[in-house]
Amino acid sequence: MANFALDVTRLGFSALQAVSPDLAGKAAFQLFCRTPSAKPKGAKAKAAHAAGAARLAGAERFTLTLAGGRRAHVYRLNGGAKGRRRRYLVTHGWGSSAVYMADLIAVLAATGAEVVALDFPGHGRSGGRFLHMGLAVETIAAAQTRFGAFDAVIGHSFGGAALMVSAVGLLPGVAPVTAERLALIGAPSEMAWLFTDFGRMIGLRPAAQAALENQVPRVAGRRLEDFDVGGAAGGIGRPVLVIHAEDDKEVSSLHARRYGAAGKGVRLLWANGFGHRRIIGAAPVLAAIAAFLEGDPGVGEVPDESIKKDAEIIPFFELPARRAAL
Repeated sequence: MANFALDVTRLGFSALQAVSPDLAGKAAFQLFCRTPSAKPKGAKAKAAHAAGAARLAGAERFTLTLAGGRRAHVYRLNGGAKGRRRRYLVTHGWGSSAVYMADLIAVLAATGAEVVALDFPGHGRSGGRFLHMGLAVETIAAAQTRFGAFDAVIGHSFGGAALMVSAVGLLPGVAPVTAERLALIGAPSEMAWLFTDFGRMIGLRPAAQAALENQVPRVAGRRLEDFDVGGAAGGIGRPVLVIHAEDDKEVSSLHARRYGAAGKGVRLLWANGFGHRRIIGAAPVLAAIAAFLEGDPGVGEVPDESIKKDAEIIPFFELPARRAAL
């Protein structure tokens, strides 16, 4: 938030929580779940968006209708072909969309696989300005129902966390994604820190902060502390590739280390120098994902120096400086 807008927001929440901490917590949750505008801002973001949109121009497009009438937009490449082929699902981060994942999508499609890429509600072509983790996991389940089981799922940031929450079957009544392999790029391992940071940013006092966090079981059916999937990654019985940059300023590399310590099925691979956003189009990262999806047992099983900064990266784009929401 800009300084003036943040000052006004803090003032408003200061007054509201003095009257009713519960109402302040509910209002804070609505603000927490409000997504950035889908329109790119700045020359770099506009260029990256235009390039990604051009790469996806030939994709089929679908709409998933979710509970409550919310919708999610879907791109599909290599769909409808006869015979068995691999099927991959791609999910984006908070404030992003499938077009910013176009380099990865193109690499996957070039293998001949059917590639399904989501725009979560409140993002890209899906419309709206609202998203939380429960709704994202419902979107993943809807995609699996619509297109069939995925051989692998690949997600960046919030999208990666949503895939893991889905894979461990955390949400009551929502079918888990059954993909044989998962690749997580710059993904959080738990969500409590986001709520703590957000509450501190807007000046919530303890009672209102508790009311904010109590909205999670109301909309998702699980407590905030349950959304800790770092340790669960090693128990799902499927290979998981975790790619992260130690210079990631949005999602701490500690999340990757927590995933990496979860068990033998989790492979941790560092992509230092690419930060949080350039990482999704970095050539060595794309190559590592492709090798992992092909079943290469060596990916992620070499020292931390396995991926270094490379000159072949997508142009840096600046999405709104917001955090992932639950």
